[in-house]
Amino acid sequence: MHDFTFHAPDSLSAVLDLLAEHDGDAKLLAGGTSLTTLLKQSLIAPDHIVSLHRVPGLDSIEVSNGELRIGGLTTQRDMERSSVVKEHAPLLAEAYRRVATVRIRNVATVGGGIAQADPAMDPPPSLLILGASVVATSTRGERVIPISEVYADYYETTLESDEIVTELRVPAQPSGAGWTYIKYLPRTEDDYATVSVAAIGSVEGGSIADIRVALGAVAPTAVRASVVEEALAGQAPTLDALREASQAVADIVDPTDDPRGSAWYKRDMSVVFTRRALEQVLGVS
Repeated sequence: MHDFTFHAPDSLSAVLDLLAEHDGDAKLLAGGTSLTTLLKQSLIAPDHIVSLHRVPGLDSIEVSNGELRIGGLTTQRDMERSSVVKEHAPLLAEAYRRVATVRIRNVATVGGGIAQADPAMDPPPSLLILGASVVATSTRGERVIPISEVYADYYETTLESDEIVTELRVPAQPSGAGWTYIKYLPRTEDDYATVSVAAIGSVEGGSIADIRVALGAVAPTAVRASVVEEALAGQAPTLDALREASQAVADIVDPTDDPRGSAWYKRDMSVVFTRRALEQVLGVS
């Protein structure tokens, strides 16, 4: 393992100063579930590790101006169990519940998961359809970034190297709408998905009034299925309509071969699981 200098600041301002001083040569350590693996496998070799374990005030969950405000150091287990999250965004609580194992969720953080940008992680599809945004902080100040603009590519974000995710903001989930998060697991419950789908939908007056769909694990980033949403808006919620709209997913995903499935299989499963998610949220069978 590459030698590095370990820093343990006790304030956010001290963290930001260190990131600015060692711009590009420092990595943040929050839960460490991903960073330690990358270090051990020599996939990264930073000269400085900046621990966040002593930094206070970044692990809160609250509601402000009608949206969830979640500190970047909030654990994924807290997201799963929080009554506030369950009340205002139950889809998000379910997505975090499906992440890996309890042992991982107990230490992995919300901000760390976002910064890792793993396309197969569970929360991103739900964050996309809920219209979440990220607060990125540096010595230059704060900037609020829509989650759709945060993920750039496989394990890449648009965050600057001297920025830290201090907050996740999530608008309240539409009241009364159906919702689901489903995924296909080829092996064990704690494994990465072959394909995952998050969806929210509602029907008013016999027509689909609101439908939102996003997929994970089948492209370099989570994918919003806008083509499906546009095809179904205002339509009657019939099996034929859902089947036809779901087919369009095959053209927007970009899967790769891996031990969890071939690219063609993932593409097919994207269509199947999109249809199943739509059936669930719209009550069609």
